[in-house]
Amino acid sequence: MINIKSVGLREIQIPLKEPFQISSGVETDRRILLLEITDVDGVSVWSECVAGAVPNYSPEAIDTAWVAIKEWISPLVIGREFDSPTEVSLALDHAIRGNHMAKAAVEMGVWALTAQRAGTPLSGVLGGSRDKVGTGISIGIQDSPEALGRKASEAVEAGYQKIKVKVKPGKDLEYVAAARDAIGDHDLMVDANNSYTLDDVPVLKQFDRFGLIMIEQPLAWDDVYRHSHLQKLLTTPICLDESITSVEKAREMIELGSGRVINIKPGRVGGFAEAIAIHDLAASVGIPVWCGGMLESGVGRAYNVALASLPNFTLPGDISPSSRYWEQDIVSPEWTMNAKGYVVVPTSPGLGVEVDVGRVDQLTVRKAEGGQ
Repeated sequence: MINIKSVGLREIQIPLKEPFQISSGVETDRRILLLEITDVDGVSVWSECVAGAVPNYSPEAIDTAWVAIKEWISPLVIGREFDSPTEVSLALDHAIRGNHMAKAAVEMGVWALTAQRAGTPLSGVLGGSRDKVGTGISIGIQDSPEALGRKASEAVEAGYQKIKVKVKPGKDLEYVAAARDAIGDHDLMVDANNSYTLDDVPVLKQFDRFGLIMIEQPLAWDDVYRHSHLQKLLTTPICLDESITSVEKAREMIELGSGRVINIKPGRVGGFAEAIAIHDLAASVGIPVWCGGMLESGVGRAYNVALASLPNFTLPGDISPSSRYWEQDIVSPEWTMNAKGYVVVPTSPGLGVEVDVGRVDQLTVRKAEGGQ
């Protein structure tokens, strides 16, 4: 039985080690919304909302998520008894439309709370079967093809199993060529973050010559239909990310032939219950999935690692070690990757890492209690 007593909200601000640029903007500092969820027995866990500072990835942003969690979501779960985390997911979906990232921050925290109370690792309550997960790196748009080539080569030397490079019109073919030359036949993919249209088909078709394992979200962030036309014109598999916000959207992708790979970000789809449903559907038709990243702190990373331990996560995820983004993370131990590009799935109860509350306090810029 789950009975939540309180939901504490914290916004922290933490500088990135280097600017991270995608087609829609650049980040130098990360605003992160953390939650501390406590039940009536005093058991507590931390969770993270992955919404960014501005709504350039999805319609949500940290400020909208703050309001949604504090004013609408927390009152729905505080003081109410639930038999399982799935019941929490159903209750939130029934009462609130959209706001997937805000709902996910609470729903995923309930899964961690369930694991903590049961003395089980989070991966265990999700159905995970791996003791380690493959790791890829996401390299932002660089100033020159040569700079990208150097970054890609360094990433391979560090052990990353998959190299993902961000692209946009004007910073694409020459850049990808440099990356491919730098890393040889190592797994390479591109992520367009919906920066192209069907008018760009002549350019998009040229990606086929690079032997990419996929091209991620080339067309509009909410499109499934047009991607089905594009996939027919490409040899390279299309991977959908932003477009897949539910298991029904995944079903549309499969039925229309809009892609051959799915990037599952639990925050994007509203939490673990929906993420697992997408995973299971994709597995049933032989479509591989992988776990994307949203510049999470070590708290959000814990949730991604647990999800990526499920059996159909057969492609390396964007689950970089803490040192990739932060001079100092907010968890102990910090996330690390071995020389072969694997992150170990924790076996201790709950998240498998401890939150450095003192560091969180240092980085906190505002806090509140949900439902009050």
